[in-house]
Amino acid sequence: MFLMKTVVKSLAATAALLIMQTSFAADDKLIDSAYAEFASGTRTQMLRAGVTSDWSQRWFQSNGTHLSGYWDASAGAWRGNRYQNVQGATQNLYDIGFTPVFRFERDDKKGFYAEGGIGVHMLSKLYDNDDYRLSTHFQFGDHIGVGYVFDNKWELGMKIQHFSNGGYKKPNTGVNFLNIKASYHF
Repeated sequence: MFLMKTVVKSLAATAALLIMQTSFAADDKLIDSAYAEFASGTRTQMLRAGVTSDWSQRWFQSNGTHLSGYWDASAGAWRGNRYQNVQGATQNLYDIGFTPVFRFERDDKKGFYAEGGIGVHMLSKLYDNDDYRLSTHFQFGDHIGVGYVFDNKWELGMKIQHFSNGGYKKPNTGVNFLNIKASYHF
């Protein structure tokens, strides 16, 4: 039930962001794309919605490719199945994040890409899922990923994401996710 409510809320938030985007002029968009993600980790699932803003930079341009990047602002919901042997024991928490992301892509911004980023996240609760614990609300979130941008402006991607406080307070086992992303570029 939690998962279904969270999916509906994430889709509604993404739809609201898409509607808001239409108020921006074509040449000076603040928001370049909106996305929804589903992620799975060790006894934890996450749903996230977000928006991005392209840096409009082209570094190391060569052979029809370049390095660029974007700002990523997101909000997500986590559901942890806290203890393996205790049926029904769960933990729900929320996170907001902001991440600069570098992306290697074609000059027309279509086709395959590879990306990586390190950002900051704020969790609504301390994460405690059996042997996996984070002792602070503030977390770093880093990821590497690949994907494909289609001609119709839709994008599908996959990334591996790691959350950790960088070791400045224990316990800090970290949390890893495999994320699937669907995005629409304006």
